[in-house]
Amino acid sequence: MDIKNRNLFRITRFILLKLPTLFRFLSRLRPSRKRLLLIKTDAIGDYILFRNFIEITKRSEKYKDYRIDLLGNPIWRDIALTYDKEFLNACYFTTTRNLYEEPFKVFKLALRLFLNNYEVALQPTYTRIFITDGFAALTAAKHIIGYQGDYEGIEARHKNKTDAFYTQMLPLPPSVYFEFHRNRFFFETVLNKNITLNAPSITTFGSSKKGIAILPGAGEFKRGWEKEKFLELIRMLLQHTSQPVYLIGGPGEVQTGDYLLQNLPAGTVESFINKTSLPQMIELISNSALLIANETSAIHIAVATQTPSVCILGGGHFERFAPYPDDVNCKPVCVYEKMPCYYCNWGCIFKTEENQPFPCISSVSLEKVWESTLPLLPV
Repeated sequence: MDIKNRNLFRITRFILLKLPTLFRFLSRLRPSRKRLLLIKTDAIGDYILFRNFIEITKRSEKYKDYRIDLLGNPIWRDIALTYDKEFLNACYFTTTRNLYEEPFKVFKLALRLFLNNYEVALQPTYTRIFITDGFAALTAAKHIIGYQGDYEGIEARHKNKTDAFYTQMLPLPPSVYFEFHRNRFFFETVLNKNITLNAPSITTFGSSKKGIAILPGAGEFKRGWEKEKFLELIRMLLQHTSQPVYLIGGPGEVQTGDYLLQNLPAGTVESFINKTSLPQMIELISNSALLIANETSAIHIAVATQTPSVCILGGGHFERFAPYPDDVNCKPVCVYEKMPCYYCNWGCIFKTEENQPFPCISSVSLEKVWESTLPLLPV
């Protein structure tokens, strides 16, 4: 947490840590309702790896008669409302990182959740954060279930207190490391049923597979392959295939996209960067013959839509989000240079310039990416 106004944060912290006690007391005065809250406020890729379990929960014997609500992140609002709305009763979207210094907004949302009278609150995210632990408690639900979790997203002094909010905390078996498997294990345990799904899936509206989509950015600049390497890769693609090549992405890819267009012959590449909604980008990936990207949500979308992909991969969350396990159909081809410091949770031990990617990314050569791309290249 990057806190600038400590006084506002103290008020928020009081709401998150102290108000649940009052809400739990008041909850004894209200009747029970068949209503369940799913809490999932992290990034787009995380939602892609989670969203199939909304339908599974709604269709489960245990919760088939429950109204299911979602507390989510506004960056993927359009995905939820386009592909998952039929399984949800209500959605609440909030940018959690902005709430630590906005106690009034925290209280307003907390009161809304409390008044919904949830019987069950589920937080399937393994790397929990302080604010969502607080919201889970403020529901005053009879059953609040989450992972024991780690300290990557929450300080120990806060986690030691918020652990007490949960009525059930699931330990994660050492054998369950891949993120999709973590979600599956959580819902298998909560629903008390075997789930056979082994990868994300999205039913899209198109059916063609044509063109090569390239997403040249990453959620954080230092996790992305250099734009100069993407430029050379695109030049090689244009020499070896007649398939259209196009750029995709959001506001974070605009600068890199402009650089690529300015250094390529006019008309050779089309850019959809910052010109599509997220559902439209999903459809673009679904209709592509090949996707090339950093380790971003686009890679998970490609798996979910059965689109071949090449993933330029660093070591921060190695094997947690990629590479995919061997039993996954149409898994991405991951290109990386493994270093002893892998699995660092992006707490890089190397000092790099502000305009340089992390060494585990910059060490991935153009030649190695091309060698992995060539066998997948559509004619």
